[in-house]
Amino acid sequence: QVQLVESGGGLVQAGGSLSLSCAASGRTFSSSTMGWFRQAPGKEREFVGAIRWTGGTTLYADSVKGRFTISRDNAKNTVYLQMNSLKPEDTAVYYCAVTYRGTAQTMGARGYYDYWGKGTLVTVSS
Repeated sequence: QVQLVESGGGLVQAGGSLSLSCAASGRTFSSSTMGWFRQAPGKEREFVGAIRWTGGTTLYADSVKGRFTISRDNAKNTVYLQMNSLKPEDTAVYYCAVTYRGTAQTMGARGYYDYWGKGTLVTVSS
């Protein structure tokens, strides 16, 4: 059983930075894609970014491109989301997820992700 635990959320002022972590366990991740999604109050969960565990290919939503960076630590089975130049509209609960299905073309597709963490809240004040 795959377990994902996010951490690092909190309150930050607009323009600030925050780094989220997602610790994964329960299965080998070498053939997986790890994704970050977020859900703001009253809105649907949306794709933020993803990284393929082998090879390190990344994909980002247009709304965060150039501001957010995803990385991974193979030895720690941990994926990171570095968020810079944060905006109030980045406020949301951030979830990490993993899929063993799909291709590089489906990295941003929420429906392909089978395992989810419980989320961590990020609040950006103006």
